[in-house]
Amino acid sequence: MTPISVDDYRSLAKRRLPKMVFDYLDGGAESERGLHRNLGAFAAIKLAPRRLVDVSQRSSSVSLFGRSLPTPFVVAPTGLNGALWPDGDVALARAARSAGIPFVLSTASNATIEDVAERAGGDLWFQLYVVQRDLAQQLVRRAKDAGYHVLVLTVDVAVNGKRERDLRNGFAIPFRQTPRSVLDAVTHPGWALRQIRHGLPQLANFASPEATDVNAQAALMRRQMDASFSWQDLQALRDAWPSTLIVKGIMTPADASRCRELGVDAVVLSNHGGRQIEDVQAPIDLLAQMSDQTAMPLLVDGGIRRGADAVKALALGAKAVLLGRAILYGLAAAGEEGARHVLEILTAELDTTLALIGCPEAARLDSQFIQL
Repeated sequence: MTPISVDDYRSLAKRRLPKMVFDYLDGGAESERGLHRNLGAFAAIKLAPRRLVDVSQRSSSVSLFGRSLPTPFVVAPTGLNGALWPDGDVALARAARSAGIPFVLSTASNATIEDVAERAGGDLWFQLYVVQRDLAQQLVRRAKDAGYHVLVLTVDVAVNGKRERDLRNGFAIPFRQTPRSVLDAVTHPGWALRQIRHGLPQLANFASPEATDVNAQAALMRRQMDASFSWQDLQALRDAWPSTLIVKGIMTPADASRCRELGVDAVVLSNHGGRQIEDVQAPIDLLAQMSDQTAMPLLVDGGIRRGADAVKALALGAKAVLLGRAILYGLAAAGEEGARHVLEILTAELDTTLALIGCPEAARLDSQFIQL
């Protein structure tokens, strides 16, 4: 089967990956109401096409932080990508570079900050989890020295959400060898052979010569972050980081306004893909409420599976959208080639949607294209 949609790539990823790895990629918190709410929220938004508009020439480009992007997509920070495909972080960064869009490297990556910069390059952003204060400062310095020009602070993981699929499967890095997990791997030989050939993934930023800390690795796997990190600490980070600073995980207008007051450059409206707490709003619904209230750039993630979803987000006031599971399904199914193809599919769908709603430029999208 030649995949023609993100859902097709999800089916291929499910077939290729062991159950415990696919569930890690695909699952959400508790009963997964939040995960499904994210998807349903996009489906509930209806477009309002304008007619008799010249759409013979179209542009998907947008402006973000004074720079032009060919499409409004950003590859979101995601951890343990090496469990999906060997060198998964590098593959994603290369796919993003080919598409001319930013790639956000997670603190929980399986390739180091330096390795991704050297082997992939492109428009690199770094996402920070604060596990230990001194270690966080060290990671920020390394990112700056390696040429990452945007820092994304994730603030919605004071403790780990209850991810029941992972708990049932006993998912962990390094992989635990139990009779069930061994059988799971043996029945997925393509995945198993690649993992054996390339070596099992590890949290590279905590196992490099620059930062070897077993306790920090264990804390990161359990999402045991520094739960005392506060607004005062955000101010100190703002003062220390000289370039663009984004806060990811904001879910209220008040918190977005506080970020703006502290000099944060943008926020990502995000519920962590429904992986932390399930009974919160879908970020796209929050965007519809906030875009006229907050005088700062708003980015959004959570549930984007179609190019039309990006159109809806931009029409509701987002400056760009972050892709998590959508591009990971491509990576899990076919590595860098799959990730690139997902970006091509979403870009083509976005272009088609622009034509069909009578908007020749993505940068001109606004609420007139949404049925209110």
